Amino acid sequence: MDYAATLLSKLPGALRRERGIERLISTLEDYLPEAQIEMIMRAYDFGAAAHKGQTRKTGEPYITHPVAVAQELADMRLDAQAITAAILHDVVEDTDASLADIEQNFGSEVASLVDGVSKLDQIQFRSRAEAQAESFRKMMLAMIEDIRVILVKLADRLHNMKTLDAMPEEKRRRIARETIDIYAPIANRLGINRMKIELEDLGFRYLYPMRYRVLDRARKKITGSQKQIVKSIAEEFRRAIAGEDIEAEVIGREKHLYSIYKKMAEKKRLLHDVVDVYGFRIVVDEVSTCYQVLGIVHGLYKPMPGRFKDYIAIPRINGYQSLHTTLFGPKGLPLEVQIRTQHMDSVAESGVASHWQYKAEDPVDATPQRRAREWLANLAELQQSGSSEEFLESVKVDLFPDKIYVFTPKGDILPLPKGATTIDFAYAVHTDVGNRTVSAKIDRALVPLRTPLANGQTVEVVTSRGATPNPNWLNFVHTAKARTAIRHYMKTLRSNESVDLGKRLLDRSLKDLGSSLRKIGKVRMNEALAELGINSSAELFEQLGLGERIAPLTARFLLGGSAQGGAETPTASLVIEGTEGMVVTYAKCCYPIPGDDVMGYLSSGRGIVIHRNICGNLSNFRKQPDKWISVSWEKEIAREFSSQIQTDTRNRTGVLAEVAATIAECGSNIEQVEVLGRHEDCSMLSFLLQVRDRRHLAQIMRNVRKMPNVIRVTRDCA
Repeated sequence: MDYAATLLSKLPGALRRERGIERLISTLEDYLPEAQIEMIMRAYDFGAAAHKGQTRKTGEPYITHPVAVAQELADMRLDAQAITAAILHDVVEDTDASLADIEQNFGSEVASLVDGVSKLDQIQFRSRAEAQAESFRKMMLAMIEDIRVILVKLADRLHNMKTLDAMPEEKRRRIARETIDIYAPIANRLGINRMKIELEDLGFRYLYPMRYRVLDRARKKITGSQKQIVKSIAEEFRRAIAGEDIEAEVIGREKHLYSIYKKMAEKKRLLHDVVDVYGFRIVVDEVSTCYQVLGIVHGLYKPMPGRFKDYIAIPRINGYQSLHTTLFGPKGLPLEVQIRTQHMDSVAESGVASHWQYKAEDPVDATPQRRAREWLANLAELQQSGSSEEFLESVKVDLFPDKIYVFTPKGDILPLPKGATTIDFAYAVHTDVGNRTVSAKIDRALVPLRTPLANGQTVEVVTSRGATPNPNWLNFVHTAKARTAIRHYMKTLRSNESVDLGKRLLDRSLKDLGSSLRKIGKVRMNEALAELGINSSAELFEQLGLGERIAPLTARFLLGGSAQGGAETPTASLVIEGTEGMVVTYAKCCYPIPGDDVMGYLSSGRGIVIHRNICGNLSNFRKQPDKWISVSWEKEIAREFSSQIQTDTRNRTGVLAEVAATIAECGSNIEQVEVLGRHEDCSMLSFLLQVRDRRHLAQIMRNVRKMPNVIRVTRDCA
């Protein structure tokens, strides 16, 4: 009696009858020692007893599902702890057994994996979008802790998809959409090709059942006539390769339905054009032999220009390696050929799970594991990106890797998503490099920072010690890492600026009441912070700077009601220096500039918004007098401000160019021009300008007014 039969004979009769367990033991025997298989069988015994009496929607005993999940992982040669966790992954959630029971019987590592899988589903949400996004965030975090958690989850989803017929139609479609949007891309990102293909095809089948059936029928009809052609071409490859004394396995492969559907949709091609492509995989022993075989197949059939890809020298982002070439076959039929080693073939099918038992000790074998860990390390940075929905959108960029490969000046290869710019490249090198970037070169030529990159370019970024990220970069960066790093910097900068502004506001309000921050002292400040429930004075200053607290009221509170001066409402004031940053903004309804009489409105979360006193929007805020503070300008402000003028001009050829030239002669830059209206002999034009102050604006308006074709010039104000 063999070992599998011995183990089965030890199980109670009811458990022996469960389908799948014999196959699982047989698979495990190929690569696990007997002691570990016995632990897995104890887990099966424990799980079957816990799930006793429970059935799935299909009517089968519940234990068949965990066994099927374990079988998926066993096919990928995962370790005993992961297989055990797969068998027990629903026990804590669906039965009376606890995590402590699992830890006691199977150890802390298995308990941790079961807990990680269970936690992915245990949270309540306000909306379906939030539910999907938060589940995704939790999944990513679980992957960072232990990637086996997601491997169990992927196997769990795959078996659920195989039994989805038992679900109501609406639920089937929702689960199918989630599978295609999230689970299949994760399997692809981790390089688990076999699982990715199954998840995509099953998702396609349930999301678009009619399209699936039509394509499936058509493919079967076409591939029926293809089989003989594939067989004869494969035999021709075998003879040619054997003639060079090379051992190789030649496999004719069939395209899977979802890839056919995607190609039809994306390239707007007919079914016959997509399906009528013959695919072959040639597997050899050595890397050098791959290139030798490439020469042999190119000798048999002519290669198509521009259709050769060397993923051995430059692996895909998920660790996939292979040579790809497309040939003109018999009668001009396109032949897609992939050439790889046995190890590369294993990685292509199982990705990060391949050779799991080696624990990535061999640096060659570690390629998919290392790449997966690098990606997961980046996910930890992305946690700063804000809401769950925003995180989901950020990571989706990485999950659909339509990649390009560019070179650093030293010749290192950097993979980036298609559409990535020089700024994305800078942040891919290092966050600090991205933050300090001032210019960029592509193939030694200076280019704008928003320039999209193309395959094979050499990119160099020029940095400066004092440089900082520009918020406008967010309009064109493509990678999640760049977007997150820029937002994080802006958030930190805004926080620092709001602390400085809040401190100035509070000190000014205290001086209006005959006191100051220095006179208040640390003791009274700490007492006030405790009463307000605030942890530090910096936090208080930040709230004041962001407009979440009112400086005059806070000043009175600090003084304990003993304010001098007797004024019922203190006249808080602020001197604008023009260097306050993002916490002081200038209203676009009236475009205030130095020299204007202005007021500041404390907008919660935004800081102070400066308006002109004659701004039409002031009436909207009259009901909140405590939100307004008096503002004055510093005498010398070394920066430019936006201002708007409106001109009525005669309809003459070239009049717009004449006005623009006059404005430029006055040392002003035009940001925007808009035609507000046009009559028979008159046009109304609006110019958004950069000016230093009121005096500079007055000079521009005088010079424009003197022009013969200008009827009137006014300064816009809502």
